[in-house]
Amino acid sequence: MDAEGQEAQPAPFRFGKIVICGVGLIGGSLARALRRAGRADELGDPYSAYGAAPLAEARGVNSAASGGVNSGASSDAAGKSPPAAPRGEIVGVGRGMAAVERAIQLGVVDSGCTFDDVAGLARALDGADLVVIATPVAQTRALLDVMIPHLQLQTIVTDAGSTKSDVIAAARASLGSRIKQFVPAHPIAGRELSGIDAAIEDLYDGRNVVLCPLPENPEASVARVEAMWQASGARLHRMNAHQHDTVFASVSHLPHLLSFALVDQILDSAEAGLKFSFAAGGFRDFTRIAASSPEMWRDIFLANRQALLAELDGYTAVLARLRAAIEAGDGNRLADVFSRARDARQRWSDRPEPGVAAGGEAHRAGGGANKTGE
Repeated sequence: MDAEGQEAQPAPFRFGKIVICGVGLIGGSLARALRRAGRADELGDPYSAYGAAPLAEARGVNSAASGGVNSGASSDAAGKSPPAAPRGEIVGVGRGMAAVERAIQLGVVDSGCTFDDVAGLARALDGADLVVIATPVAQTRALLDVMIPHLQLQTIVTDAGSTKSDVIAAARASLGSRIKQFVPAHPIAGRELSGIDAAIEDLYDGRNVVLCPLPENPEASVARVEAMWQASGARLHRMNAHQHDTVFASVSHLPHLLSFALVDQILDSAEAGLKFSFAAGGFRDFTRIAASSPEMWRDIFLANRQALLAELDGYTAVLARLRAAIEAGDGNRLADVFSRARDARQRWSDRPEPGVAAGGEAHRAGGGANKTGE
């Protein structure tokens, strides 16, 4: 709040160039959100909102030795106006050129190349303020290995992966002593659709984004990544990587595993076609997320296997107790479990969220179903 009790507005997020690796739903929606916010086409020093000292810290240089940073509104020692900062540019990098060209055609990115285009990647990374890795988590190490010869010291790298411990390990292995440039992040948003055509500008409105800062990260670098997501409409949170992976194994990864498992179990059962023909709302609600990317969720389950196995063991124990109650005809036990679960679900559903009416579900039906489809 400001002195008059009004909610403070975030400082404008300005940049010279952002490179988005993965021109799919997540990366494309981020680009669209930045376009909507009017940040991508603004002129001015991309770090002006943070001042000279944080900029020097983020770039790993001594601000006194470098003479500080011009904001675009001041004059240099000779009394001349500093040169205008470059217009904000968004560059897309993808696995195939067709997706990149489609992103350019839609106006989501300004230019782009593929991951295996060494010369194109070097041009893309030249002068980049931020690089966002929005691909399946298993690709993180390979992408960083390809990028690091062209990655400049001032560039901040972040990601949008659904697991963090494995991504951080990959970043440490690839970046080594330059690990301070990598700020891990995870936007909690998605749709059932994938690809650049599914990207929407309001995907992150009111959604949570979790950052898992490393001890080596300059606070200015973390603030830059937070400012980017805040400009996209998101709410910011910080966790350590272990806490993140434990939480999301429970409320995201396990539900997806169960959804896939139920559909697969019915497929292998007698009269599967007949069962599917009579499936209605309950089946649709429970299995909606089974429409998600198999590649992405395979990578997530394997990357977060220890936390997921612990949650799966807990769930299996609950199923065993319910099975025993059904077998014994213990209706009271079943009713107790169901009532407790219903009440907890209702409290969760009724909690107020920014941009969502009290007591209402989020307006986007596909939240979390597909994270990084390209």
